[in-house]
Amino acid sequence: MAGNQCISTPDNWRGPWPCTWQGHRMPVDIRGQRKEEAVVMPPAATDPVEFARVQLGFHPDPHQAWMLGGTHHRLLVNCTRQWGKSTTTAVKALHVLMTDPGAEVVVLCPGARQSGELMRKVAGFVDQLGMKVRGDGHNKISIQLPNRSRAIGLPGSSADRIRGFSNLKLLVVDEAAQLKDEAYKAARPMLASSGGDLWALSTPLGKRGFFYRNWTSGAETWERLMVKATDCSRIPAKFLEEEREELGEDWVRQEYLCEFVDVEGTVFQREIVEAAFDDEVAPMDVDGVKDVVWRRR
Repeated sequence: MAGNQCISTPDNWRGPWPCTWQGHRMPVDIRGQRKEEAVVMPPAATDPVEFARVQLGFHPDPHQAWMLGGTHHRLLVNCTRQWGKSTTTAVKALHVLMTDPGAEVVVLCPGARQSGELMRKVAGFVDQLGMKVRGDGHNKISIQLPNRSRAIGLPGSSADRIRGFSNLKLLVVDEAAQLKDEAYKAARPMLASSGGDLWALSTPLGKRGFFYRNWTSGAETWERLMVKATDCSRIPAKFLEEEREELGEDWVRQEYLCEFVDVEGTVFQREIVEAAFDDEVAPMDVDGVKDVVWRRR
């Protein structure tokens, strides 16, 4: 590849000339090679919404502004496809890094490609602010700023590798409905000593997993934000009708209307299965086999 040409492909993060989301060539040091020259970091506005608008040129809609401007310690975002959750989260992550020297932000996704895509958005904003995009020298998908703050992208496919960050200020779980519970459980202890925030964002994917349970539990531990396609002016009603005709009502309800729809192929709906359990029935000892409940409902 010659000159500064940058070809955008899904594997560019690991390619010879990775690209930022804006199409600029990403320096090879994003993959861990350190550069020693001093880099001046511009000051960031205290208000994340002002930071987004004035310094990054990103104008959040009311829901995105609420996400950025509030102090959300535990946040669940159930949103339509193509709303802009990843871009909004990238702005939040960069603001944390620029205003808290030495801070760590971890982006946890089901796969490396997904975490790489969100990190690419962070890298694009870093590039836009005139800073070099470089890695931390230890993690393959990482960005380190001149104030020693860093963001690390991790795949949830290897739960045993999700550990080791002691100054974690923000844990982002993107595409949370697709993440295995084992990875989520492995990640939470990283927040124990730092008191960092936890944001889980996703489009629904069936009535299962920690994202579904926390969304429907009603526990006050979590703040919840739902953004349907009908709440987003960037998604026209005509497009939703086309999706409904092409892919069916259940698909639209899940992908665009934020509903937890039973997985296709499920024999019994989850509500029917849960209604079959009776907590008042005591386990019986039958022929020496304990903890067996015999009961017709």
